[in-house]
Parts: sequence; structure tokens; C-alpha cells
Amino acid sequence: MSRSLTVVSGLSGAGKSVALRTLEDLGYYCVDNLPADLLPGFVDSVGASETHQKLAVGIDVRNHHADLGSIGQWLSAVGERGYQHRLVFFDAADATLVKRYSDTRRRHPLSQLGLALPDAIALERQVLRPVRALADHVFDTTSLNVHQLRKLVLTELEAGRRPGLTVLFESFAYKRGLPVDADFVFDTRCLPNPHWDPALRPLTGRDALIQAHFAGIAEVQEYVAEVRGFVERWLPRFESETRSYLTIAFGCTGGRHRSVYLAETLAAHFRDRGREDALTYHRELE
Repeated sequence: MSRSLTVVSGLSGAGKSVALRTLEDLGYYCVDNLPADLLPGFVDSVGASETHQKLAVGIDVRNHHADLGSIGQWLSAVGERGYQHRLVFFDAADATLVKRYSDTRRRHPLSQLGLALPDAIALERQVLRPVRALADHVFDTTSLNVHQLRKLVLTELEAGRRPGLTVLFESFAYKRGLPVDADFVFDTRCLPNPHWDPALRPLTGRDALIQAHFAGIAEVQEYVAEVRGFVERWLPRFESETRSYLTIAFGCTGGRHRSVYLAETLAAHFRDRGREDALTYHRELE
């Protein structure tokens, strides 16, 4: 596996923390608020371990402002150590950032300067301008909620970094609408619903009891086998196209049991056959 470093930067409140947590869930070794000049030393120290081949670091306005202007120099030093690297910048409209701070009641990192929130955001934009100019990817999260942002990281960052086609198995609840970017949608509402069993109702399709329950139901296993056969049959055709990922969605009433089980089961099947690019996303559980 090649060694890589992802630097996550951007405006406070634009989604950096969500992005780092998502990368951590994907197996990245993550550190937030690392001084930019420590990047080469960080990869020397942590990257020496065979278990930490994918690194992610959060760098933002909390850094020494003078160091932010030299981030290109530090990234070049990381590249000289044999690391693939990318800089990802998260942005959002000022009005959205103000609203997010009002909703969470958190303090802006520059509020210690005695600035009003709009002025702090304006100064932050100015300080981070050199970082944004170097970014390999700039994402505007103005219209995204937390769940949509997490999915963006899965598809645009993780899937986009992998060679070939990444398959995303997604679960959802029909009562909240279809996923707008699904390539295939399978309706699992025809299958028995664990919701009506009081012992199973609090669980999800990720839990061993739910998985054991479905494993003993012939019609569920028949459904799994037929969908698996369909995906296996047509996946090579999609791999021949110039796309980075394919989204296969499973829907049920609440998006907690049947759809989650199908997504997890299909993803595990393909990972067991060597497809490390089989990812899962559970819209109603995130």
C-alpha cells in the first residue's frame, strides 16, 4: 500500500472536523491542529509504522499564521519522503458559517482577539488565502448537512483516491426520500421486518442478532443471492467506464434493519473477494 497524507483545512464551521472523523473511520491515522512546520517530522514518526500508511492532518487558522504561508514548502518535504499528498479545503458562505456558530453556540478560534463573529470570519478568510490557493480540492459545504458532508468525503475523497471503481453500498428510508445520486435502488420492504419484534427493534442491520436473524430466513438469503449475482454480472461493465464510484442503494421503511443488512452483507461479500473499495454508507444511522 502506498503511503499518503491528506491535509484537511478550511474555514471554521465549514466541515473540517466531520471530514477528519470520516477519514478516521476509513482507517486513516488522524491528528487535528498540528503545527504546519511539524508535518515532515510527523510523517517520519508516525508513518514509519506499517499500520499507519494513510495519514490525515487538520491544519487551520489556529496555526501560527506565518507558517500557513509556507505550507507548500512543508508538503514538498513530505513528498520527498515518498508520500503522496493532497490538500483539501472546506469553505462555506459567511451567512451559513454565522448560522452554524449560532446553532452550536461555539466560539470562533479568532474570537479571543475581541472580534465580532463576521469580522473573525473575514480575518480567517484572509489568513487562509495562501492555503486555499494551494488546495487540490475545494469543497463548498454551504448547502450540505452533516450527513451529506460525510458522504461527500466517502465519494469525492476516498473513492476518488482509489484506482479503478469504488462501489458504495448505501441504505436509506423510503419515508425520507430516495438518494439522489444512487445508480441502482433495491426495495427491501418486501422482506420480513424486525421492527415488529420488540427484542430486535432497537438494533440495526449492523448488529449480530439482526444478521443472525436474517441469515435464517430463506427468502432474505434468496434476495441477497439474486442482488449479488446482478452486481457481479454487471460490475465489470461499469469498471470499464471512466467513473470513480458506483452507488448501489437499499431502501426499507425506517432505514435501520433490512436495508442496512443488505448493504453490509453485499459490501462484506465483495471485500472478502479482494475489493477493498467496497464501502458502506447508512444515511439514517449517520
